[in-house]
Order: sequence, then C-alpha cells, then structure tokens
Amino acid sequence: MTTVRQHRAPPPPEASRPPPGSGERRRPWWRVLDPYVAALAGAVALAALLPAAGRAAHWAELACEFAVGLLFFLYGARLSTRETVAGLRHLRLHGLVLTCTFVLFPAFGLAVTAVGPVAGTGPLRTGVLFLCLVPSTVQSSVALTGIARGNVPAAICAGTYSSLAGLLLTPLLAAWLLGAGAALSADGLLRICAQLLAPFVAGQLLRPWIGGFLGRHRRALAPVDRGSILLVVYTAFSGAVAQGVWATVTPVALLGLLAVLLLLLAAALAAARLGTRVLGLDRASGIAAVLCGSQKSLAAGLPMATVLFGPQAGLLVLPLMMYHQLQLVAGALLAGRWSRARDSIPEALEASAPPSDPGAETDVARTARRPSEPRPGQGM
Repeated sequence: MTTVRQHRAPPPPEASRPPPGSGERRRPWWRVLDPYVAALAGAVALAALLPAAGRAAHWAELACEFAVGLLFFLYGARLSTRETVAGLRHLRLHGLVLTCTFVLFPAFGLAVTAVGPVAGTGPLRTGVLFLCLVPSTVQSSVALTGIARGNVPAAICAGTYSSLAGLLLTPLLAAWLLGAGAALSADGLLRICAQLLAPFVAGQLLRPWIGGFLGRHRRALAPVDRGSILLVVYTAFSGAVAQGVWATVTPVALLGLLAVLLLLLAAALAAARLGTRVLGLDRASGIAAVLCGSQKSLAAGLPMATVLFGPQAGLLVLPLMMYHQLQLVAGALLAGRWSRARDSIPEALEASAPPSDPGAETDVARTARRPSEPRPGQGM
C-alpha cells in the first residue's frame, strides 16, 4: 500500500510578509492623492482657454449660486446630530483644532505676508490671508487619520465643528483682517445666511427623512459635491481671466507664493504637534489633531470666497487651491510614516495599550474605517 504524502507550500519569506496588524487590504498611503486635484487644474485651464463671458457668465454665476446652496444643503443633511453630541468628549482635541484654525493660522498669515515675497502683490496677499481664515477640512483629514491609525471619530467631529464655526467666524475674521477686500455689510451677512447657512439648516431639518437615502447613495452623490466645486472654480477663474488679473502675476510671484505656503504649512504642523504634547493627548488623538489643525477646506473656502468677494474671487482662491494640494502631499507622507511606525509596535504592547479618549466609536466612524484597520485610539 502506497502512502501519498501531502506537500505543503513553504511559508513566504519574512521580507514578503505584511507587518503585524497591517492588514492585507490596507490601502497604500499614496492612494489618498485623489485625481480630483487634476480635475481642479483642468477647470482652471478651461477657464483660461474658454472663459465664460457675457450672457454665459451670467448663467454660470446663477449655476454657481445654486451649486453652492446644494452643497451646503447636503452637508447639513449628512451631519448626524447624535454623532456630533457624542464627539463632545474630546474637548482638548477640539479646542486645539479650533485654536490652530482660527487663531494661530490668522497670526501666521499676517506674519508671512508682512515679510514674505507676496507682500507686494495685492490679490495674492489677500488670498493668503483668506486661506488662513478658512475652516478645517473633513474628508481628507478623516481619510488621512484612518491611514495613520489615528482617532477617526475625533477627526470626524473636529472637522465638523470647525466647518460649523467657520460659517460664522470666517466672514467675521475676513471683515476684520481684510477690510475693504471683503466688504461684509448687512447685505453681505444676509447673502451668506441665504446662500450658506439657510441650506445647511434646511438639510439638518430634513435629515430624519432623507438622511438614510443620502447615506445609502453616498458614492452616487459624490459627483454632485465635486462637480459643484469644479463649477465654482471655473466661474471664479473665468471672472479673473475676464478682468485680466493673470497679466499681473509673474512666475517669480508664483514661486514666492509657493514658498510662503510651504512656510505656512510647516508652521501649522509644528504648532499643532506642540499643542498635542502640551495638552498630553495620546498618539491616536494627537494624529487627528495634527492633521485636522493643519488643513484647510477647499470645499468650504471656495463657496465662501465667491460670496464674500464676488467677481474678484478668481485670483484670491489660487493660494487656497495650491495649499490644498500641498496639505494632501504632506499629510499623505506623514500618515504613511505614522502607519509604518504603528506597524513596528509589537502585538503584545498593542494589546496592553490603554484606550485613548473616553469617547466611544460611532457608527459614522465604523463606516469610515475599513475592515482591515484597527479600531481608532490604540495608543501612540
């Protein structure tokens, strides 16, 4: 009787094995760099080649106003009140993010534009200052926090609170720091309420009836969000082309603007990191604070710029668009570094690590976290 031996495949070499806790389906860190950035550049190029003029410009502005209202309506309809209340426990983290966004950023902006190479160019200087007044982002900061193994629920709430505060603080700070550049009169406040705040409140009120539908069709509705922003970019830069403002921008001024934005980003990252150490935040919450406190929302900033500056918003939003790309690159590099450092922690230490902030993980966070990712808040 012949015995048949079963041969097992040899185990893979150590170099080819994934690091402990990394998960086989974990998305590479560079995947956070969305092709949407290329679409934004395409909208700018289209405005330069085929700007909306005459009657077409009028219809483009009407479409832009409708798109901005729809955008903030969807923001309000997607925001869960229960999730917002649950995130109130992370008071130190939220206070740090709000301080970085609306206190330190304006101070940094005033400093770099006073001594930087864009000090002599009016539109770019105003654009840098306006960039510093924009609230933090939600989508990219949450995605980067998840890749870095940070506190995802805290990142969701921090970005949300910053966006809500920005509806009031950004116009007020713009009127204070920019003066006549952002003419915030009674009519301007009414326009902001009608175009931004009213749709947001309407979305919140209708959430019990349409929130489930929006959650189930989030991917199908994604082109609405991004399409609205692309339309805002095209309309704003079409106005800039029509006014001939690009003739005043030289390559030297653009290089100076890039240097200022890099300096601004480095200062924001350093300040947020220092704040996490002073407040004693754990690793997971510290990652969320650094990423949320150093980023600016393109989705919220562009509509606000069109409302505050009107046809003059074209060149003023260029610093915000450039900073948006820089923050994605820097955030992706940091998230990859923190994720690899997290993989190097032995599993025994990982299991014995104390929990982070007392806030429980919420339903939205479970949805945002991929199945292969560990639960947020497992130590730094």
